[in-house]
Amino acid sequence: MANLTLAIDDVLLQRAREAALREHTSVNALVRDFLGRYVDARSRRLEALEQFEAVAFGSHGVSREPWSRESLHERL
Repeated sequence: MANLTLAIDDVLLQRAREAALREHTSVNALVRDFLGRYVDARSRRLEALEQFEAVAFGSHGVSREPWSRESLHERL
């Protein structure tokens, strides 16, 4: 496991220490957990975007006319 040095505002660090104490953990564990969730969420967003683009590019739908607000809300 690698070590990482961070520059953190003193007030933020104190608040993080207090949060870690309340949660019976360490600031290190909080940062590690946050980074893990951040990276996972970002990966999921990118994967979802890639899947959306694949569906969009694979679609053969064509609009004959430009859309307008009225046409989108038109009842058929």
